[in-house]
Amino acid sequence: QVQLVESGGGLVQAGGSLRLSCAAPRRTFSSYTMGWFREAPGKEREFVAAISWIRGTDYADSVKGRFTISRDNAKSTVYLQMNSLEPEDTAVYYCNAGANIGRVPGDYWGQGTQVTVSS
Repeated sequence: QVQLVESGGGLVQAGGSLRLSCAAPRRTFSSYTMGWFREAPGKEREFVAAISWIRGTDYADSVKGRFTISRDNAKSTVYLQMNSLEPEDTAVYYCNAGANIGRVPGDYWGQGTQVTVSS
């Protein structure tokens, strides 16, 4: 089992910013697609963003232009910079890793970190 460790969630007002981090084992980080999914109350878990060597970056339409996914190879860490946050962004955010294609999630998940955006 691949261990993913997330951090950076919190409470912000609309228009504010947060940066989420996800640390992964080096072998997993270098070989797998890394990404973020989120799960809002009463809704199914949905794709947010992903980054891979093959496809580059990909974003859900709802966050495109506001969120940026990036990676630090030396630290084996993936980041999600979230700007211009909206109440609709409120959810538990999960780091994901795996040999997946496109927006299909990989096999490994972090424990989740709560993001709450107030009006």
